[in-house]
Amino acid sequence: MNASTAIGARRAALAFIFITVLIDVIAFGVIIPVLPHLVQEMVGGDLSIAAYWTGVFSFAFALVQFFFTPIQGALSDRFGRRPVILLSCLGLGVDFVFMALAPTLGWLFAGRLLSAATSASFSTANAYIADVVPAERRAKSFGMIGAAFGLGFIIGPLIGGVLGDIDHRLPFWCAAGLALLNFLYGVFVLPESLPPERRAKAFDWKHARPLGGVQMLREHPRIWGLVAVAFVANFAHYVYPSTFVLFADAAFGWKEKQAGYVLALVGVLSVIVNVALVGRLVKALGERRAMLLGLGCGAAGFVLYGLADVGWVFLLGLPISALWAIAGPATMALITRQVPADVQGRIQGSLGSLVSLAGIFAPAAFAGSFGYFISPRAPLHLPGVAFLIAALLLAVAAYVAWRYTDTAHLQAAPAMEAGANAAD
Repeated sequence: MNASTAIGARRAALAFIFITVLIDVIAFGVIIPVLPHLVQEMVGGDLSIAAYWTGVFSFAFALVQFFFTPIQGALSDRFGRRPVILLSCLGLGVDFVFMALAPTLGWLFAGRLLSAATSASFSTANAYIADVVPAERRAKSFGMIGAAFGLGFIIGPLIGGVLGDIDHRLPFWCAAGLALLNFLYGVFVLPESLPPERRAKAFDWKHARPLGGVQMLREHPRIWGLVAVAFVANFAHYVYPSTFVLFADAAFGWKEKQAGYVLALVGVLSVIVNVALVGRLVKALGERRAMLLGLGCGAAGFVLYGLADVGWVFLLGLPISALWAIAGPATMALITRQVPADVQGRIQGSLGSLVSLAGIFAPAAFAGSFGYFISPRAPLHLPGVAFLIAALLLAVAAYVAWRYTDTAHLQAAPAMEAGANAAD
């Protein structure tokens, strides 16, 4: 294969990974507006019971992903990225059909657990990028994945809201169609990124377990600081789904429509930053300084959110906090530099498992602090306290990044660089 053919194949593969993440996020975004209402319908219309079960669904989803993400990472290291990604797309599509047909709350809950298990492929997508993109260009590629997330969470809920007004089950059929279409597209387009000679010699069950994933991270001490940054930053990000809608109502009187517009604007700004700025800033500043800039901007934006007493002050924080999106791709690019090709899937799976762990505990922490500081027993009325906590977490992440990601702690991994150059 000549150089131009190899570059063309790599671009086609990256386009598929982008589309895969985009369609998966759209598919999940489509059901966001309707799932609580479908649950409410199944429990006889009681809103309080529906709210309780919706919380149970969220907790269980994160818990299942905590267990299954490292398994998918280990499978992709042993058998290649392509079969894992394709089976995930197929399983997700079949599962959405299962949820669309669910006759009871129990069946719907089982479907939600299955979707959590089959959707744990984002870590494999990250490993795929590490396989085919040279180290110096990975941050830009991870930025495109971030753009896919932002775009998906703009498009998905809009589609879901429109379809949900027609029928509560229609968005699930739409999500199933998107996932199955993506599977068929991948069967004909997606090449394998991990050749047999660079794969793990056997399925690594020890590191496929969640705590085994922690052991895997311990075997690569150079990335501990980066792993801590990724975990704390993802923990802080859960402040949005945990409290934003209720916070916006309590602080500014914004109802569903206004809150939806603001969340859409957050997504738009995220897409702009990921597409237009990540590659340029990482090239100009380097991955480490770009990561520090992103974390600092995220913390500053959250402080504005937390202290805002009128809506326009909150809106001023949006473009500042949007620059936080630079930190994620820069962090992932640094992590992939530190580990060889045959463990990329397991490392990404371990990271994904930690992110899921954050999703188990963060909503309760943010929602609980919000509820306390708007209650009569609170020492002061502070609806934005959850955002201030998130700002503090990002400040801690920035300190860890500054302290433990300098040249004394990080260095290039020769095996990884050789693999990337070969793929290039």
